[in-house]
Amino acid sequence: MKVLIIGGSGVVGFNLFKDFLRGKIDVKFTYFEHELLIEEKEGYFLDITKKNETIKIINQHNPDIVIHTAGITNVDLCEKNQELADKVNVEGTLNVIEGCKENKSKLIFLSTSAVFNGSKSEYYEEDPTSPISYYGVTKKSAEELVKNSKLPYLIIRIDHPYYWTEKWQHSNSMLRVLNSLQNNNSFREVTDWYNTPTFIPDIIKAIKKLISFNSCGIYHVVGPDFINRYEWALNVAKIFELNKDKIMPIVSDVLNLPAKRANVNLNNQKFQNETKIIMKGIEEGMRVMKLK
Repeated sequence: MKVLIIGGSGVVGFNLFKDFLRGKIDVKFTYFEHELLIEEKEGYFLDITKKNETIKIINQHNPDIVIHTAGITNVDLCEKNQELADKVNVEGTLNVIEGCKENKSKLIFLSTSAVFNGSKSEYYEEDPTSPISYYGVTKKSAEELVKNSKLPYLIIRIDHPYYWTEKWQHSNSMLRVLNSLQNNNSFREVTDWYNTPTFIPDIIKAIKKLISFNSCGIYHVVGPDFINRYEWALNVAKIFELNKDKIMPIVSDVLNLPAKRANVNLNNQKFQNETKIIMKGIEEGMRVMKLK
């Protein structure tokens, strides 16, 4: 099996690539801003907004599977620069699709809980999408392109992935809390933003299992906890034995950010029932991290 990971310098793509290498899979990766070696393997520069270059890279490697993890995930940047968000998250995905069509590659697309508006208590894979942020709008559009591509595909919806990161990678909510507490800094955390945090090694395990089953369609690959940022921060303090009194609760309105955040509770039972993989909750995930 030949695999090409689009966005191999990002945290999910990076961990996927390393895991595939350990499994002796014929895997290649692309990067955009951060040229790097992973396990002594060099990646390939790719700007997915360039259609010809994107198709050329996919033709060059002729993969059985393309895993598309690249894109702009900063929700406030997407809100402020909608043209850029469209160009990368929508047009970029279309370019990847065109390359997959030429090579008859299966496409695995990483998506998000932000395709929903949070009006329901729980969301299943077949629920209609209705984003409230422009980031969510672009991911919904990209999902539609994938679904209408006539390619064999997987759409993997995740929410707030967390794990240790490399120095060039974006941080995550859990690590920002941990760094603040370790430096004995006081900080504010939001009480009215809820997520289903997802342990990144579980995402890797999930993608590999779905590939081995030759699964197609949409899957919610998230952890079991639907929790607000403040409660999550308190759990960080507990697991890493740090001072929870440094964490001050606030409501999101005081932040005055450009993009709205929806409180979306993704149901993961379809994935867990089919694969028998039980996703880790935040306490178990962070205990694993503490041992690393």
